Amino acid sequence: MMPLLRQGSMCPTGLALLLALVGAAQSADWPQFLGPTRGGVYAEPDLADAWPKEGPIVVWRKTVGQGFSGPVIFAGKLILFHRQSDKEVVDCLDAHNGERRWGFDYPTAYRDDFGFDEGPRATPAIAGEHVFTFGAEGALRCSELATGKKVWSVDTKNDFQSGKGFFGMACSPLVEGNAVIINVGGRNGAGIVAFDRATGRVLWKATDDEASCSSPVAATISGNRCALVLTRSELVAVASATGKIRFRFPFQPPMNASVTAATPLVIEDLIFISASYGTGAALLRVKADAVEKLWTADDILSNHYATSVHRDGFLYGFDGRQEQGCNLRCVELRTGKVRWSQDGFGAGTLMLANSDLLILTEKGELVRAPATPAGFRPTTRAQILSFQVRAHPALANGCLYARSKDQLVCVDLRKRN
Repeated sequence: MMPLLRQGSMCPTGLALLLALVGAAQSADWPQFLGPTRGGVYAEPDLADAWPKEGPIVVWRKTVGQGFSGPVIFAGKLILFHRQSDKEVVDCLDAHNGERRWGFDYPTAYRDDFGFDEGPRATPAIAGEHVFTFGAEGALRCSELATGKKVWSVDTKNDFQSGKGFFGMACSPLVEGNAVIINVGGRNGAGIVAFDRATGRVLWKATDDEASCSSPVAATISGNRCALVLTRSELVAVASATGKIRFRFPFQPPMNASVTAATPLVIEDLIFISASYGTGAALLRVKADAVEKLWTADDILSNHYATSVHRDGFLYGFDGRQEQGCNLRCVELRTGKVRWSQDGFGAGTLMLANSDLLILTEKGELVRAPATPAGFRPTTRAQILSFQVRAHPALANGCLYARSKDQLVCVDLRKRN
């Protein structure tokens, strides 16, 4: 493991990498939750085939506040959403060196009923010249990416009488066309709400469902563009432009003290949804404005909080609850057959980087392994953070940005010249 650097400090090797990063083209950004396509996929050819024996080089590291909100990167700017003292803070950092460009904050009184982290849960979204954040108490804000200046804000908890939920409001904003779509969980038909991205006014509302911790995804299925939202009680497909509901599929945990957190995964005309707490996983096929179930089970790939990824007809992800010990698995998409399972692997998040899995464990270990149904065969491991890692990392321009409960780190995974 590389030695920890003090906030704002940099090793000589890191300085050389910084100069290289500044001159590099912005080949691939990570502007929203789960990346450019919201599927946890990084497809750029700039990653090294192997890391140095001592692990990937740490470019910079700094101390940060609380939160499960992941970093996002666009055009050299990194947006970090975290909590410091009694304020939710949005900081814009230079992605190359971690230095602060601008920041703002506002008061928060959020308290976690279970004694976990009390920072924001939702990952920001960058779209065009703006960044959108959604706080643990429902503060939705649009800010200028260049300066942090407020464009508009909405107090969704007050305006729509939405509940606190078990772990606060956790929906990462989905920017789709001129709409910002949020799993609000409000009353009087405000379960899902779309806001005008330029003004913040309400474009449409749909359902009376309570909000889950899941974030929506947009997809074109059967020629129709829609947002797919997992609420506390169902999967809802809603027309992105109008709010018209295309179809619904019941999907509710059998126990009240539960969360549904993984994002729906769309593969052509198939939708994979998953949750823990006895809910299980399901593969659905969309036919026009209807959906049919292909398989469902609770002993295959029941995601607790981390969304699975897909490659060449196979799913890779975590099965089981974090506190009970998760299994890392490969599952055949169309049949639900478990091809391999690393039992007791533990919790974490994962992404697909070309043909490899990049797995960041809850204990801060970064693991790389081929995404293949032939078996789990990790090629390298590196301890890049301390324990208590929950936020989904970002992979942009060949660098991985990841955070723990109090640290944010940038490690270089690029090919060396």
